[in-house]
Parts: sequence; structure tokens; C-alpha cells
Amino acid sequence: MFILPQKDSGTPTTSPGSVSTQGLHSNHGDGLEREGSGKPDQKPLKLYGVGDPTAMFSSDSPYLSSRGSIIKWFWDSAEEGYRTYHMDEYDEDENPSGIINLGTSENKLCFDLLSRRLSQSDMWRVEPSLLQYPDWRGHLFLREEVARFLSFYCRSPAPLKPENVVVLNGCASLFSALATVLCEVGEAFLIPAPYYGAITQHVYLYGNVRLVCVYLDSEVTGLETRPFQLTVEKLEMALEGANSEGVKVKGLILINPQNPLGDVYSPGELQEYLKFAKRHELHVMVDEVYMLSVFEESVGYHSVLSLERLPDPQRTHVMWATSKDFGMSGLRFGTLYTENQDVATAVSSLCRYHGLSGLVQYQMAQLLRDRDWINQVYLPENHARLKAAHTYVSEELRALGIPFVSRGAGFFIWVDLRKYLPAATFEEEMLLWRRFLDNKVLLSLGQAFECKEPGWFRLVFSDKTHRLRLGMQRVRRVLEGKSQVAEDAPSC
Repeated sequence: MFILPQKDSGTPTTSPGSVSTQGLHSNHGDGLEREGSGKPDQKPLKLYGVGDPTAMFSSDSPYLSSRGSIIKWFWDSAEEGYRTYHMDEYDEDENPSGIINLGTSENKLCFDLLSRRLSQSDMWRVEPSLLQYPDWRGHLFLREEVARFLSFYCRSPAPLKPENVVVLNGCASLFSALATVLCEVGEAFLIPAPYYGAITQHVYLYGNVRLVCVYLDSEVTGLETRPFQLTVEKLEMALEGANSEGVKVKGLILINPQNPLGDVYSPGELQEYLKFAKRHELHVMVDEVYMLSVFEESVGYHSVLSLERLPDPQRTHVMWATSKDFGMSGLRFGTLYTENQDVATAVSSLCRYHGLSGLVQYQMAQLLRDRDWINQVYLPENHARLKAAHTYVSEELRALGIPFVSRGAGFFIWVDLRKYLPAATFEEEMLLWRRFLDNKVLLSLGQAFECKEPGWFRLVFSDKTHRLRLGMQRVRRVLEGKSQVAEDAPSC
């Protein structure tokens, strides 16, 4: 995951010990206490930040354009942990002392179910139309199936229309395409932070579009509030701040359920955010890639497409993909739903660079139409396995006395390790991250998500039991100060 260059990585801008669980429902988090390594005289949290992805760009190549050099720099600046991991991946038989990856948000729990379903004979068909150039928006049979699928699972009040569907090879391409067709060079999107950091690259590399962070903090200010809560007031202040710096904001990005927080927006909150966007004539891109990965029954998930009436349907664009909900991050299937035909057509034009093969489109249509398998086999088992893995990691964190934020959605827990930092700085956060890596476990550090409070980490739990147990053993070893890489018992 890419880490944005930090101009100021000193003391955090809000007190690390400012969270209390008094009055919070248990699914907002666990054990968030008023303890930490911060100092009481710290400055208030800055309310927004206008990102400049190339602020510290220094490399150049005589063989590349300036744009090509920047694109290469993004790759070279990628977090070293993932390069290290791929050179030393854990394998139960071949490399038992390799690195356990608890940093990448992938669902590895249901490969058995998926491989059986994808191997069935109805998944394979070869005919001339599938081997020729398709409609760049996606074959009509697939767009019809996507519309039916989203109508059912998003609980839309009226059937969604195939002509409003565009199919691309993943949500990364969707972010890139939307940024390119909605914004002029140098314009920006608002995005609540912490956020999935790769979006920085998605919107910048082609479109040269920036992000304005709406900084959220862990402080709980009342019985009806929760850590890292997004409010319209914070959106208004961030927009005003960007405007004061001469940055034109064209849209708002919402991730629901949120990554890395696992937060789930209520219908009322969604309406408030959409009305804010309408007041300022902003596009809203809603990433719902985890919508079927809400495994706690008490958490009521509502798609933006379930709302009876969208405040500004021509500026509301919804993304979904099979990468998370169906554990197919390598298959690369994503879809856009928008009622704005200008936007749909412009994005469709870019699909010639981001399209899917006809054979994959056929497979996806077959999968999405198999409602019996999805409802009776896949989703119940997937939710049960996610919940069991989440319960195990949550109990381990409680046993260690570690506060965390989690609401029963997604594949990750937002973990508060601030008390393990000798000083509340991003340098100390990075040193702790390196200690985890030295002990052969990969986590994602908060700085990669633009979190402004040093010491938060994202821990992914959607993995097989033996890898999860071994990974948590290594996490425990680091936090208990046993920074020694030992041979782990294969029985784990």
C-alpha cells in the first residue's frame, strides 16, 4: 500500500488518549480507553488536508516523460512490506517461517466454495460473440444480470436499469475512469480519512486529480457519537478549507462499509451526506465493495441505492465489485451504476482499456444469476466464517488489553496500538511496523490510510485458522517485547 509523503511527522494533532467507550454500543469498538502516550498540550486536530501526491517527488528518468517518471515513482514508493512479503511468503509446507500477511484486505476463507462453483460445467461456454469485440460497456446479458443482482441485494425501491450499468475490470479502474471524466487536471475529491490509501493513485495517475482529506479522529464526544465519525459539519469545514486554498472540489468519495474502519453509514447519514453534496453541486462516488460482507446480524446495512429518493441522482455514482464479497480480487470484475448517461458514456469509452474478456463476462453473469447458491450456500457460510475469524482475533486483542474499532463489516479491525509507541510520532509507528515485519507478520500502518493519530493499525482477519493463529502469535510476541524470530510450531 502506498504511503503518502508526510510533511510533518512529529507529534499527532489530537490526543491519543481521547477515546472513551462510556455509552458506546459494543459494536463500535472495544476497550477504547483514556490512556496512551500522548501529552495534554497537543494541538487540536487539523480539520482537512489538501493532498499533493508528488510533494516529495525527486526521482527522474531520462527515458520517461515527466508523467511517466511520476508514475514510476509511485511504484518505487510502494510500501516495502509488500515487496518483502512476496519474497518470503508463508507456506505451511515449503516456508513455515515465512511472513504471515495480515495486511492485505482479501477474503481467503471461501476458496473451497468458489472453486467448486466456478468449476461446474455451466460456467464454461465458448461461442463467437464471446471471442469478438463486445459492447465496451459490457455485454448486454451481463449488464442485465448486474441490474437484477443490484436491485435485489441493494434493495432498490424500483428495478435498476441495464442501460445505467457499466462493467470494468475492478473498482481501481472505476475510480480512475470517474476521476478522469468528472474532473479537470488539478481538481479534487473530498474523502473522509482514514481511507483506503490506494485511492490516491487511482484518481491521480491518469486524471491528475487530488484528494482533500476530511480528517476524522478517535475522540467520542457524546453518547450518540462513535470514534472516527463523519459529520456534515466536518465535510463543510474541509470543503471551505480547500476552497480557501484555491482548490476546486468536484466530488465526494464515500466507502460504505468503510475501509479501514468497518463503519456502516445509516440511511439518515447517507441522506445527510448526499444533501451536502447537492448543496455544493458535488458528485458523490459511493464504493459499496463490502456490501455483502456485513457478518453481524445486528448491523443493518443500507445501500445508497436502497434510498427511496436520491437528492441528486445525476451526480450519484455507485461502485461494486466481486473482489471482496466473493473473494475474487484476482478476477478483476467491477461495475458502475449511474443514472447520468453522459457519465456512463464517457466511462464506457475508457472501457476499451479496462474491459473484461467475453469468457469472464459469461462466468460473472452465471455467478450473479445463481441466487440459490449465493443465498443458501455462499453467503451464510461466508458470514459464519468471517464472524468466527473476527471473534477469534477480537478475543486475542482483548486478552492483550488492546483497544480496537470494529462494527462487524469487512475483513479488518482498526487496532489502537498507541500505548506501544514510546513517543506519539509517525516515526515510532513505522518502527513498530518494522518490528512486526521483522517478526514475520505484515500489518498495515495508519499512516498509509492518512490517519492523523500515530499508532493505529489495520489488521485483516479473513484468513484460514492456522495462518491467523500463527499471525496473532507473532503479533503477541512483538507487543510483549519478545522481538525474536523463532521457529513456529507447525501444529499452530
